[in-house]
Amino acid sequence: MNQKELGELRRRLRPGKNNLSHVYGCYVSPLKEIIAEVDQPLSLLNEDDVESCLALLRKALSGGLGRNLIDVEFSTRQVAEGEELKRLQALREARLKDAAARRAFYETVIQNLELGEDSYLILLAQESYDVPFRTRNDETLDDASETVYSYLLCAVCPMREGKPGLGYVPNENALHVKTAGRLAAPPEVGFLWPAFDDRAANLYNALYYARKPELLHGEFLSGVFGTEPPLSAPEQREAFETALTDALGAECSMELVQAVHEQLRERIELHKESRDPEPLTVTAKDVGGMLRECGVEAERVSAFQDYCGQRLGEEAAVDPANLIDSKRFQIKAGEITITVKPELSGQVESRVLEGRTYLLIPAGDGVEVNGLPVELEAEAQPAAQA
Repeated sequence: MNQKELGELRRRLRPGKNNLSHVYGCYVSPLKEIIAEVDQPLSLLNEDDVESCLALLRKALSGGLGRNLIDVEFSTRQVAEGEELKRLQALREARLKDAAARRAFYETVIQNLELGEDSYLILLAQESYDVPFRTRNDETLDDASETVYSYLLCAVCPMREGKPGLGYVPNENALHVKTAGRLAAPPEVGFLWPAFDDRAANLYNALYYARKPELLHGEFLSGVFGTEPPLSAPEQREAFETALTDALGAECSMELVQAVHEQLRERIELHKESRDPEPLTVTAKDVGGMLRECGVEAERVSAFQDYCGQRLGEEAAVDPANLIDSKRFQIKAGEITITVKPELSGQVESRVLEGRTYLLIPAGDGVEVNGLPVELEAEAQPAAQA
């Protein structure tokens, strides 16, 4: 899925913009016991309740592709005979009206998700979307739909004390906006299935959501989708940095890292400016080309690419924003840290003076210490000869 397709679905999750008739829920205790199951007709709710339900579901489609939103790919065998896909397909085909199928899904989530001491709410929704025809000029024709996209959307929300939000009302066995008690926080995990690729259903893929890119909840991915969890964004960066240091050895200089960082940053900036809806990705081969341009030996470039293949996967394409911090360039030397804007990183240089290596930055006018303007001492002049 790309950003444009994602935005199209998110815009539907607004009151009056979709044809959702029900939202289903399962309230789970910290002991993993089902407290209640909810079948919520949206037509019986007020506007605030409906918006709160949709906001939580919408949140499961938020964040960055490749960071919070991870593409999950199923094998041909799984699509043909996998239990995980059968379970999801049963929910989709019944439009979530099969209580036994919902219960089986809830039990699977409960068995394969660890949220500590929080109780939580599993929200489920299903919609059949008449996808409007899109012309070559990118205009949509609502009355010329050629595709019906039927999808499931799930959001798993911790229940916590907090500001007014969606909560469970026992005597009505329903979800309503409340001002006190345990209320639904933004989802920790969620997913969309099938994926909305080329504005149509792709049964071979799901879009998985994790609130924290560094915490993907691999147990949920394994249990619900039967797939190995991918490396999180921080793990991708760690693998990338380890590949550079191990493969390049003494050639992993500050100047080389600066050059690679700048090339990746430029790609990120150009992609933003282009407004291309397709996710930006780079491969180990792409970075290998950057290293060769910097004069790194072919043998070391090959070692770098081999390590990336082992750790990230052969031909893996990752978001370059997962590999670098594109908003800052930070250098640490012992207890001292220097942080500069990425576009100014070239002004930091290393130099050996009197046998010691120093990091140098140019000091012109306007030097400040803790916000206080200061004057730097001029170079001492040699004493006059008598």
